[in-house]
Amino acid sequence: MRIDLHTHSKVSDGTDSPAELVARAAETGLDVVALTDHDTFDGLDEAAAAGERLGVRVIRGAELSTSRGGHSVHLLAYGVDEEDPALTAEMIKIREGRSGRLSPVLAKLAELGVPVTEEQVLLHVGTSPSVGRPHIADALVAAGHVANRTEAFDRFLADGGPAHVARYTVDLERGIDLVHQARGVAVIAHPWGRGRKRLLPPEVLERLVDEHGLDGVEVDHQDHDPAERKELRRLGARLGLIMTGSSDYHGVGKVDHDLGCNTTDPDMFARLQELSALR
Repeated sequence: MRIDLHTHSKVSDGTDSPAELVARAAETGLDVVALTDHDTFDGLDEAAAAGERLGVRVIRGAELSTSRGGHSVHLLAYGVDEEDPALTAEMIKIREGRSGRLSPVLAKLAELGVPVTEEQVLLHVGTSPSVGRPHIADALVAAGHVANRTEAFDRFLADGGPAHVARYTVDLERGIDLVHQARGVAVIAHPWGRGRKRLLPPEVLERLVDEHGLDGVEVDHQDHDPAERKELRRLGARLGLIMTGSSDYHGVGKVDHDLGCNTTDPDMFARLQELSALR
């Protein structure tokens, strides 16, 4: 069984519709795929319907934007009550914060000599309920300022970059609690990717398990090198965590993240499903 538990559609910052994503999962030979768009559940019904047609099991999820010490941390939420008032209210605030920083980011880009207009950005938003940095990156690509999203983030848009503007997020601890209150399973996405090990060292992950009941960590991810994966796997086993593997697929919006490039062990998936059913 091939299982990919972290993907994105154009409802957030991917380039495929939810149905197209599931069709690609079927073509790739995936048996299970989770749609985890950023801070929204809007694409899940379409994905689930496509999964029924194509024989792919679709896991309903989302990727919640959280932070620790002012730095971004992404939290995967599986099997939550999608109408839970506290969680949905926070997701709305996060989406509004993302859209609200568009003008100041564009002003910084203009000062840096790589101008794009709001209209150029909105051409890339599609059905997404909010405007995010990937849409700005797509406008920079279309304007010929950068070659791809990766260059846009590396040069301008990444946290701490010259065009970065902070936005509202939920504290990581509160995010875990919100997912649990909505009867879901909380898994930190790519916890040590891009230098985040200093932000989430083993002792912090252990405290999150002890004090907030963190359920799992994403171990096999393109942002983790072999040594980080090995250490995370040892740590996860010691803490009793669910350990997942995923592509973090964004269509053509993210290079080297092909569907199924990393997968989740079926035994770990069974644990996730059992825990979700208990809640």
